[in-house]
Amino acid sequence: MTALTPDDLAAVDAALAPADAERVARFPGDRTDRQPVHTVYVPADRFTADLAHRWGAAAQAALAEHAPGAADLARVVGWPEEEVAPVWDAVMAKLTREPIEDLRVDLEDGYGTRPDDVEDADAVAAGRSIAVAVRQGTAPPYLGIRFKSLEGATRRRGLRSLDLVLGALLAGTELPTGWVVTLPKVTSVAQVSAMVDVCGRLERGYGLAAGALRFEIQVETPQAVLLPDGAAGVARMLQAADGRCTGLHFGTYDYTAALGIAGGFQALDHPAADHAKAVLQLAAAGTGVRVSDGSTNLVPSGDRVAVHAGWARHARLVSRALERGFYQGWDLHPAQLPTRYLATYLFFRSDLDVLGQRLGHYLKGTTSAGGAMDEPATAQALAAFLLRGMHCGAVSAAEVRERTGAEPEQVAALASRRVG
Repeated sequence: MTALTPDDLAAVDAALAPADAERVARFPGDRTDRQPVHTVYVPADRFTADLAHRWGAAAQAALAEHAPGAADLARVVGWPEEEVAPVWDAVMAKLTREPIEDLRVDLEDGYGTRPDDVEDADAVAAGRSIAVAVRQGTAPPYLGIRFKSLEGATRRRGLRSLDLVLGALLAGTELPTGWVVTLPKVTSVAQVSAMVDVCGRLERGYGLAAGALRFEIQVETPQAVLLPDGAAGVARMLQAADGRCTGLHFGTYDYTAALGIAGGFQALDHPAADHAKAVLQLAAAGTGVRVSDGSTNLVPSGDRVAVHAGWARHARLVSRALERGFYQGWDLHPAQLPTRYLATYLFFRSDLDVLGQRLGHYLKGTTSAGGAMDEPATAQALAAFLLRGMHCGAVSAAEVRERTGAEPEQVAALASRRVG
């Protein structure tokens, strides 16, 4: 016996249909395409088509001078040599093959304020050099620019530079697949709406397909985290982005400075920074928008003592971010690349056998040897972990197949958390 009739159930469906549609639209699920492990920022006047190669060479030179072997770097970062040694060759190969995964040619803070004619020339030169890099195959798989904010004092200058770079780029090549620009110092939802409008105008002006231009929001103001009415700014900003926002990037120093934190204590692991990044994670969860950690400006540079201290600090911060679910961060110096990839590769190879076998048992409907009884949510997390490891080169498809009995496509499908 049941009390609910088909008409009753249809009434419930009808009542919840608007909420179902809204949820599917706002929370389409996690993306399973590649997310770069970092974003490198370089001032526009220092960018050249061979920059990625030069950074990779500089990173290897730093290792040759200050930590020429796996045992040396293991001692510097304080990790066991037996863990570092197995990934050493892969890290060195990465520094040769693809030292930079994501690049921003900077026309904002890293570039500074310069006369208009100077910035005009640098913006055009940057656009042309990016086009050369794309044509030559030396461009990173993801790239774009950071332009000055939409605050009143810098709005027109920033938009002019964006326009100039894009025009010079498109005069030399098609829009790169991985093209994305950074919208910094966002203080209102209206600025995000304005950026959506700007993207549409640029697409029409340059004959690009609708939706081709996308951007990431740099969260570095208190208003982006908490609006005057107490709402989470980034949550409303994502709604206003109309599907064009690809990421939320945390700005360490502007944000902590705005909160009055003393210069010597501004850091990625400050509690205020952790709180802001937790809000970003909550706002982006299920939307397909990625969250990126920020940067540390205490770089591995100077004498050996300073370089070693910089490597130890950077490796610790990268590992800390990965453990907290931030799979991307900023790098500001070539010598940060070795510890970026070392920490990332070790993270995705940690417990690889156990985690792969757990996913394999889940797919077979059996209990793993360790006694884990995984459910769909943990299986999705296991699959996403393995997929990210494959994307960055830490884990091979063959290794995943061997441990799970599944093809990479199956793992990717399981990693995608879809709703409705």
